[in-house]
Amino acid sequence: MTLRIGTSEAGGTFHTQALAVAALFNETRPDGKKCIVTTNLVSLDDLDRLDRGELEFAFMASNWIGRAKDGAPPFARSIALRMVAPANAGPMFFVVRASSPIKTVRDFAGKRIALGPRASGMAQHSEVIFKVLGISFDSFTPVYLGFPEGAEALITGQVDAQWQRPIPNRVMTELSERADVRVVPYGTGDLEKIVSEVPFYRRVVMEKGAFRGVTQDIPQLAVVNVIVTHENISEQAVYEMAKTIAENLDTLPERNPLFKGLRDLFEPLRSRGSGAFEFGGVPVHSGATRAYREAGWLKGEVK
Repeated sequence: MTLRIGTSEAGGTFHTQALAVAALFNETRPDGKKCIVTTNLVSLDDLDRLDRGELEFAFMASNWIGRAKDGAPPFARSIALRMVAPANAGPMFFVVRASSPIKTVRDFAGKRIALGPRASGMAQHSEVIFKVLGISFDSFTPVYLGFPEGAEALITGQVDAQWQRPIPNRVMTELSERADVRVVPYGTGDLEKIVSEVPFYRRVVMEKGAFRGVTQDIPQLAVVNVIVTHENISEQAVYEMAKTIAENLDTLPERNPLFKGLRDLFEPLRSRGSGAFEFGGVPVHSGATRAYREAGWLKGEVK
């Protein structure tokens, strides 16, 4: 049997993380069971693909899975998702050319902002953030471009700022090498307001030197990204995937720096049990629970 993982566009955050997971899975499965990675421009569509049986796993931002479970917009029906594991909590951020007059996110009025593909999860994040801050989409010009195209538009001056995915990502690295850029900070109290009103966001620090142009530590927002499956996927298949992750919490960051801090994301299992992974009220799949009990992360007897 081949296990299929759905991800975002090639080279994106989810895609590169899934490649690392699949490689480790395949290296440790001598029985011929393999894992392959598929790409999708709009990662939200992967939840529908899970529901249709076209995937066994998908990488997803945790803020969308509760909506999928409940059949809330943008989902037309309830999808019986199950949690497998957290993947990372990386900063999402706006980047501008170093010479830009934009000082904080509050300075976007009248500017052209590249937000990613229109139906993408990243574009949806921008809507949530601006709504909390009371920034109307009518006050600036949203530009819906893929991330490579958005970076090119920033370089050529066709947009004034770009909304970027968690780092490291190839597009941001290449952008910072081709142009002098800087990260846009939030205004006083804005990060605290967003985190207090939106439970799936966290305050993180983008470290100095993260890429060329980051000259000091800068607070930003992060969302926990997760790996999900469907209730119809067999316990054994999910067990083997979760076991691969649990046994490689230190190896995965070596394969892909996006997994830095993965072990820290597992720590709440010890004190809170499986509820620590139940983002959006989506329960943990029994196969994952079995793997985490065996690995010592969850209390109780191995069933």
